Amino acid sequence: MRLRWLAFVLAVGLSAGCKTTNMPTGGAAYDVIPAPSAVSRPAEYRIGPLDLLKISVFQEPDLSLEEVPVDASGNILFPLIGRIGVTGKTSTELAEDIGRRLGEKYLVDPQVTVIVSRSASQKVTVEGAVTQPGVFEIEGPTTLLQAMALAKGPTQTAKLNEVIVFRRQEDGVYAARFDLSDIRKGLQPNPEILGNDIVVVGNSFAKSLFRDFLQVSPLLATVFVRLD
Repeated sequence: MRLRWLAFVLAVGLSAGCKTTNMPTGGAAYDVIPAPSAVSRPAEYRIGPLDLLKISVFQEPDLSLEEVPVDASGNILFPLIGRIGVTGKTSTELAEDIGRRLGEKYLVDPQVTVIVSRSASQKVTVEGAVTQPGVFEIEGPTTLLQAMALAKGPTQTAKLNEVIVFRRQEDGVYAARFDLSDIRKGLQPNPEILGNDIVVVGNSFAKSLFRDFLQVSPLLATVFVRLD
């Protein structure tokens, strides 16, 4: 009985010390981290440091460049204009910016297109109770399930109802908690993951402790199970 009581105390103590802070869950979580839908386009890619761009100006071969690297500070050098800050802009926004600047002094109604030929800045961090935590590059629309797949899935001690996504926006960092089990079953939408998001999977410490206990002392663990 003492052993069973010790296990109960450990479980309660660990649980009390690891409670998730109050944050949006269920339907409210999708107000913070939305899921893609048929009526809303996935977020357009935003250019970042070390990306490689292709910039074309219609009927202006001297201003059309196959490879324009974005430096570590998020800038590019473009003929006639000079240094341009591009971090956080979409291809469309950058094309409009370049066209406006060229139109102010050099060309009449310039038609500019920008293509991200190589993405180096869009990454997602997956931490916590996953098989292979780390920072992973993403290309195009990505969902929470796809981000989990990049980390080789949750561990056996993961708390699937405590998967937290952190997202930095202009006015601060937001977080929302999701239930991965419900998402896998199709009971909840699969939220969209953006570049620089951080995904943290909770861990059942009591369950992990019990697994370690079984490995270290299998005989005593058998007695534990029988008492329980």
